[in-house]
Amino acid sequence: MAVPTLTAPPAEVAPSSSKRPGRHGWTALRYAALIGAALVFVGPFVWIWISSLRDSTDIGRDPFGLPTELNWENYRNAFVTGRFGSYLGNTFLYVAFVVPLVVVLASMAAYALTLVRTKVTTLLFVLILLGVMVPFQSIMIPQYYVVRDLGLLGSYWGIIVPALALGLPFGIFLMRAFFLGLPGELRDAARVDGAGELRVFWHVMLPLARPGLLSLAVFQFMFTWNAFLIPLLYGQHENLRPVASGIMFFVGEYQTDRAAIAAAVTLTCLPVIITYLFLQRYFIAGMTAGALK
Repeated sequence: MAVPTLTAPPAEVAPSSSKRPGRHGWTALRYAALIGAALVFVGPFVWIWISSLRDSTDIGRDPFGLPTELNWENYRNAFVTGRFGSYLGNTFLYVAFVVPLVVVLASMAAYALTLVRTKVTTLLFVLILLGVMVPFQSIMIPQYYVVRDLGLLGSYWGIIVPALALGLPFGIFLMRAFFLGLPGELRDAARVDGAGELRVFWHVMLPLARPGLLSLAVFQFMFTWNAFLIPLLYGQHENLRPVASGIMFFVGEYQTDRAAIAAAVTLTCLPVIITYLFLQRYFIAGMTAGALK
């Protein structure tokens, strides 16, 4: 009697990569699109940086050429002749006042709105959100009269106070999202241990919200550094101009010196780029928190 033999089923043949040409093609296409987008965004910065090291005559003859020799004199002209050093000093002054004050005050207000959840605080938070939704162009004229009546027009405080007022609504919105994501059990445990509410805020909740604080600091730094209309409307003096409004007058006065203008633009954008490169993960975390909470 013959014994039947069992034969193993034929092994499945792995699909050859040659049968899936579309997958590799789409991957290459995506990378090509990303590289193209990167070149579109980075290209103008590289062109400005190269132009800042060239001579104005060479730029007029060949705008997209490379420098035959590095002309660092353009930066000296921008600092000294164009008074751009004073513009940078004013900008750092505004940043030094506005950014820390917005971070501290927005954190305290957001924590209070998170701690007390009533109809009144909800209504108050909605009113605060109006400061985010209403564009500055809609309130700049009434705010001008407020600044004038307070006697702040044409002074450093005339720029710092409105920038602080405009930065707080977004700061409160962002920090409230971070505080809502923190576990309330930690706050309750600190209270059981005898900590007061202020101590709970400073020593327990605020350290846990460090990513939110850094995110808000990055956002506010960019807003303050690039502020244009507030110094233009409320500063009204050349010695109060920051870099954003100073660039406009700089271009008007030195429109033939393209190399010096390129050097001034380079000095303006480099601090923002460096700040973003070092703190980009907190920047992204802030955008995510604002979208999810």
